[in-house]
Amino acid sequence: MSVMSPPRPQATAPRPRSVVEERPLRHPDGSPSMMTRRGWWLVVLNFLIPGSAQALAGNRRLGRIGLGATLALWVAVIVTVAVGLLWRQALVTVATNWFFLLFVQVVLLAFALLWVVLTIDTLRLVRLVRVKSASRFGISILAVVLFVVSGGGAVYASQLAGSTRDAIGLVFGQSGPTVPPSNGYYNVLLLGADSGEGRDSMRFDSISVVSINADSGAVTITGIPRDLPHAPFPETSPMHALYPDGLQGHDSSTCGWGSGINQLVNAVEICGDGDALYPDTASVGSRPAVEATKDAAEGILGIEIPYYVFIDMHGFAALVDALGGVDITVAERLPKGGGPAYAGQSAEEWAIGWIEPGAQHMDGDTAQWYARSRYTTNDWDRMLRQRQLQEAILAQFTPTTVLTRFNDIAAAGSAIVETDLPQSMLPYFAELAIKAKEQAVSTIELTPAGGIDEFDPDFSYIRSLVDASLHPPTPTPSPEG
Repeated sequence: MSVMSPPRPQATAPRPRSVVEERPLRHPDGSPSMMTRRGWWLVVLNFLIPGSAQALAGNRRLGRIGLGATLALWVAVIVTVAVGLLWRQALVTVATNWFFLLFVQVVLLAFALLWVVLTIDTLRLVRLVRVKSASRFGISILAVVLFVVSGGGAVYASQLAGSTRDAIGLVFGQSGPTVPPSNGYYNVLLLGADSGEGRDSMRFDSISVVSINADSGAVTITGIPRDLPHAPFPETSPMHALYPDGLQGHDSSTCGWGSGINQLVNAVEICGDGDALYPDTASVGSRPAVEATKDAAEGILGIEIPYYVFIDMHGFAALVDALGGVDITVAERLPKGGGPAYAGQSAEEWAIGWIEPGAQHMDGDTAQWYARSRYTTNDWDRMLRQRQLQEAILAQFTPTTVLTRFNDIAAAGSAIVETDLPQSMLPYFAELAIKAKEQAVSTIELTPAGGIDEFDPDFSYIRSLVDASLHPPTPTPSPEG
């Protein structure tokens, strides 16, 4: 009887390897040439698509984390661009939210940390000891440079978010209520003064009202001379009961004041009981003298002024320097310095320097003296120079300047600016500011050259002048069509 041999086991086909495993990125052949090409590819892939180097040649779990973070970042960028193009005000609303900026700052720092981990791991995967010796240094330097670009960019963006958050917190820590536009305009009192030895004794050297068209963003700046006398107060103002016929001066050997609008600091805060007149100012980020000056400006111009912005000229130079300077065309030679020590002293004797005529790119110190200088000219000339400087500063706020100098601008601005503008209005004003950049700034100067009597101003005429500028008559169409 024949014995049957057991059947031979059938040979099984080898299991196909995955595409990734067949690639030399994960299983290189070990030759220096292959390892060198592989090293360059891994470093570049880690920069272009963080996490891809690990997914192809290393720890796939780490690669998935990196790829997921990269995808999330690109989705966020695309959504941000889309919202910015389609709904810009919503983007600004989110971008000026304190808590959102904190979230962005933390997320960007987390991305930077992830890029550190991915870059170090990529260099491990490269296996520099098996790369051609001539390429080791180049691959290492490229990895470091690309990390500085990506990780450093994330850190810088995080710093921008933090600077924005800090500036918003400092400037808009306390603010007034949201107020709708008045007759189509948002009117903001713009004050400038030098704090000097202490804020309690300073008077406002520069007084303007910025009127912003609520639809078009068109800006009209009305300059009010600091010595304009007998400012009237609206009947709703607590100052109206004290000065029904306009601000009057008070002679006193201990505490007096003049009739000019910039004397309200003395009349209300130094010599008067400002807190009794304006008891709620501190809660909305204002001061009694500021509120009294708002009321006076309303009486002079005949418009409602709900908000103010105060700029401390003591630190004004830092803001100009942060912007990289400003371009000004100087009409006449002006001295730098605090003025004569005695009547009749020549400017050549007391001047610490001179601002020469002609086109100049001014640094902060020169711009500050340009705005202050008045001893060889007059207050009207100084008002015009201040307006010229305001427009030059606005022109310097370009996207390039803001992005490249943002930290310095934010630090300087938060140190010298006070306001009661509500933080909730920031997106709206930012939108209007973008529109305003496309239009010329209109100015009204309440000076003798503009027909204003400096000693006995006609306030009815001033109000009609302002109204005509803010609300010009609509042209009547001709009968021909």
